[in-house]
Amino acid sequence: MKCRSLLIAIITYVGLGAFAFGQSFPDRPVKLLVPYAPGGSADIAARLISDDWGKALGQSLIVENRSGAGGNAGVDAVAKSKPDGYTIGLQTLSLAVNPALYAKMPFDTLKDLAPIGMVASSQHVLVINPKVPAKDLKELIALAKKEPGTLTYGSAGNGSTLHIAAELFKADAGVDIQHVPYRGGGPALTDTAGGQVSMSFPVAIAAQQFVQGGMLRAIGVTGSKRSSLMPSVPTIAEAGLPTYNFETWFIVFAPTGTPVPVIDKLNATLNTALNNPTLKARMIKEGFDPIPSTPLAARQQLEREMPIWNKLIKEHGISAD
Repeated sequence: MKCRSLLIAIITYVGLGAFAFGQSFPDRPVKLLVPYAPGGSADIAARLISDDWGKALGQSLIVENRSGAGGNAGVDAVAKSKPDGYTIGLQTLSLAVNPALYAKMPFDTLKDLAPIGMVASSQHVLVINPKVPAKDLKELIALAKKEPGTLTYGSAGNGSTLHIAAELFKADAGVDIQHVPYRGGGPALTDTAGGQVSMSFPVAIAAQQFVQGGMLRAIGVTGSKRSSLMPSVPTIAEAGLPTYNFETWFIVFAPTGTPVPVIDKLNATLNTALNNPTLKARMIKEGFDPIPSTPLAARQQLEREMPIWNKLIKEHGISAD
């Protein structure tokens, strides 16, 4: 009985300590690590939300870029940081994709990370060089089937969301289109406009001016609904490939072991920011659809999508190398 009473006392003490820590958190700025270089969609999303989230939290959120290894280096830095809520991370869909892409991962996604919440989703768009003799999706697929291996697509590099979006398209359409990896989405988009590659799958906001200027032809957006940035462009599903659906989403997380009251406070203040009409309008203008959620819903998103991308990657021999 004495041992049992001692155990209960210890559990109660630890629980009260975590609650008290959660109540006082944060008493200094919080670091938000982005595992990519400045200027990409993850960096833009982090900087869009940081001010409003910081105001709701009562402390500054300092965005820090830590690129390398397809996003794994920055995520690993969060996973190995002190679990006190002062170092957190923001990652894309790649958090669910990378475990299948890389033979060796420096962290275990589900064991070493504690999701805080979802941030937003964004659409990609299939764009082709105007010289490609296809006016719509059906004509493009017919051309790819007629001339297998002759069309090319550019991506932001092996394992990037642009790469995965294109490989999913190839699988669903049953076509052979050659991959040309670039060091970033910008060069891939520029070379698509220049005709060095036939097509690419950039995020919609990046392609918008190219499409409006006639330098690229938008064939279809990748998500389940039309993009407010390109309302006249159908979804790829609408245009003739009903099985296709691809969106990049963004998630924030802390290292496992971060006290639950801290996770809950970070989540509540993040959702306060995401529900702010002014921030929502800014995000939508930049091509992001805010997704307030619970920590559990964010974890379920990961658990649901990891096997989907693992299957695609293994079946089609996709590699980060």
